[in-house]
Amino acid sequence: MNNDDGYEVTLPAKPRANERKIEIAGQPMTMRMQTAEAGDAVFAVGAVVLPSADPALQRATLDFLQQGLARNVNATPSARATQIELAAGGRVLGSEIEVKGESGEKREARTIHARFVARGAHVYQLVIVSDKPPPREQADQFFTSFKLF
Repeated sequence: MNNDDGYEVTLPAKPRANERKIEIAGQPMTMRMQTAEAGDAVFAVGAVVLPSADPALQRATLDFLQQGLARNVNATPSARATQIELAAGGRVLGSEIEVKGESGEKREARTIHARFVARGAHVYQLVIVSDKPPPREQADQFFTSFKLF
């Protein structure tokens, strides 16, 4: 449970937390991450804290995150709509991408499966990065365990 950023999620191992400064649409922001590793896969939840809940800034942030992840494997994202659960019941509209490519100095094969959603002054990114796609049930458990407050 992450009360500061307003979500809960089930990770496959004890998470590590970190944060970094980023700039989106000319505005400095903070991205907080929780990451956990299981086998060859990294599971991560990122929350970008926006200066306001402006819909144009939410969209710019969602695009920035999607493009950035895909660029890591030299791919172009093609987002499709998905539903993100609310802890109190109901759903909000989010998006999902799955890209495959190569990354790193050794040009190793990577698969990135990610979901994105904006809610209020936060934009969230849920990501699984692995050498090969994780078992469908493991990915489904991770993505469906994520609930916004």
